Amino acid sequence: MSKKDANSDGFKIRPFADGDRDALVALWEACGLTTPWNDPDEDIALLRETPTSEIFVGERDGRLIASACVGYDGHRGWIYYLSVTPQEQGNGRGTALLRDIESWLIARGVPKVQLMIRPQNLAARTFYARAGYEPNPCHLMQRWLMDRDAPTIGRDREDGRLPVTVTYLEMVERPAHPHLSPPRSLNCALLRMRKPSVRFYRYLYNNVGEPWLWFERRAMDDDQLARIIHDEQVEIYVLHVNGEPVGFAELDRRKPPDIELVYFGLLPDFIGKGLGRYLLTWVIDTAWNHAPDRVWLNTNTLDHPKALALYQRCGFRPYKQEHKLFDDPRLNGLIAAS
Repeated sequence: MSKKDANSDGFKIRPFADGDRDALVALWEACGLTTPWNDPDEDIALLRETPTSEIFVGERDGRLIASACVGYDGHRGWIYYLSVTPQEQGNGRGTALLRDIESWLIARGVPKVQLMIRPQNLAARTFYARAGYEPNPCHLMQRWLMDRDAPTIGRDREDGRLPVTVTYLEMVERPAHPHLSPPRSLNCALLRMRKPSVRFYRYLYNNVGEPWLWFERRAMDDDQLARIIHDEQVEIYVLHVNGEPVGFAELDRRKPPDIELVYFGLLPDFIGKGLGRYLLTWVIDTAWNHAPDRVWLNTNTLDHPKALALYQRCGFRPYKQEHKLFDDPRLNGLIAAS
């Protein structure tokens, strides 16, 4: 692949280098390409170790602003992770990467290239159609060979610890768009819960968080927990549907001028009804009423598969990522093993 300028403004395409990892993963996160079942570091390692694949990045003024991965399975070429930072989209970066990938495959005698696009990703479908790509008449089928619906106990580790990627996101100004209205078909109410009983708080926390292995508050005794949830600088908002509590959001204002969205989630039976984005945009608006310098949160690869994308759609931007190991709460008794 050529290292020449792909655009007259200094945009250059080159192979991935060791120091590119953080910027590359941040790009993928910003473009909403990562999922809990595709660990970025595992994908990067696999692509670099496979002789018939390569990672390419695009940079301008020393900043990594685009990427694309290409591989050859012995029969067809495949494209993965083609991405351009949102601020640089529409300037021909993606097309330049795509053409260089095609040249890389042609040089290796590969007659055909293909890729997979999620049905709801209309922008990607439009981009590739304009580049001359067309739908494949074959029907795609799949089968998971590992359980991807929930984290596996002690997966890949003899010590029973869980490897987790934590992504930190922030919002440094109030979003321009107002918070959403609740779904019309549901009778919704949002109320602040002041000094809740520890028992009721545990009911919400445990039932909302169990599928995603929330364990920190389970590990606290009642006095420790009460000191947090009874603090006036900790705001807990409970979403009710037809009078029933179905989810909550918790804002921590104890470290001004920042506000942390500590917890946010719904009971499992109420996920997928349009309530999550309503609750999130409402609590973001409420946080900004306190005029903080920023609102921030963290999410990790044990959370709902759509959590990271939802936070980004509502205006949060990733600024840091860490890889951690947690003691599996299903092994130490904090959460019952299913």
